[in-house]
Amino acid sequence: MYKIKNFTDNDDIRTLDTKGAFTVVEYLRDLSVMPSAAQTAYFCNEMNVRKRQVICELSKANVTTQAGAMQWMAGDVNATTGVKGIGDLFSKALRGSVTGESAIKPEYTGSGTLVLEPTYKHIILIDVADWNGSIVLDDGLFLACESTLKHKAVARSNFSSAVAGGEGLFNLGISGNGILCLESECPKQELIEIELQDDVLKIDGNMAVAWSGSLNFTVERSGKSLIGSAASGEGLVNVYRGTGKVLLAPVVRGLV
Repeated sequence: MYKIKNFTDNDDIRTLDTKGAFTVVEYLRDLSVMPSAAQTAYFCNEMNVRKRQVICELSKANVTTQAGAMQWMAGDVNATTGVKGIGDLFSKALRGSVTGESAIKPEYTGSGTLVLEPTYKHIILIDVADWNGSIVLDDGLFLACESTLKHKAVARSNFSSAVAGGEGLFNLGISGNGILCLESECPKQELIEIELQDDVLKIDGNMAVAWSGSLNFTVERSGKSLIGSAASGEGLVNVYRGTGKVLLAPVVRGLV
């Protein structure tokens, strides 16, 4: 038996979102600040630059996290590699090498509480069922998920254009039923959701955060010819075709 005090019941902490095993909390003020950093802390607070943290209740579901994401845990918590054999290890190592994610993602089981490292990025909880059971993520967004979800490497449809456009060849795909936790530079309130019904979306830049696994993703010239693309000043664009959804940041990721 354990009790956690002066955490979520602290008046300096508020709950932002709760889905499945995950609860996202935000620190309203940075109280651990020295005089030399007080001015920076003040303006950070005014501009919504605050620490956020994910609490995982393992009694609701087993949780898989990005490597190194755990800060502390209480109660009955068991950490495993989630590897089910040499074939599974090879598969995960290969997937990690092409997607840029950690090859081995720890899996936590039990009935206790797991708390992840605080971050100044925004935490977004997604029910994969709302994406017809399949979602693809841009690089570096995965933080954690319920362990019922499966991971796979999703290849771009046209490798040569992806390389020319400065994009990777693979993305991390998540499928199944469960809650997914993303670490985003852009808050959920500013993300634009576009639903396609047998249609096309073209984006100039790395602005898509996530998209349905049912969409066909390619990198193409913005015009019908090289001369037309050069004349328009756009060059290569990311293209999403088919039926599904795209989460879009208002500015290019990395410049947020």
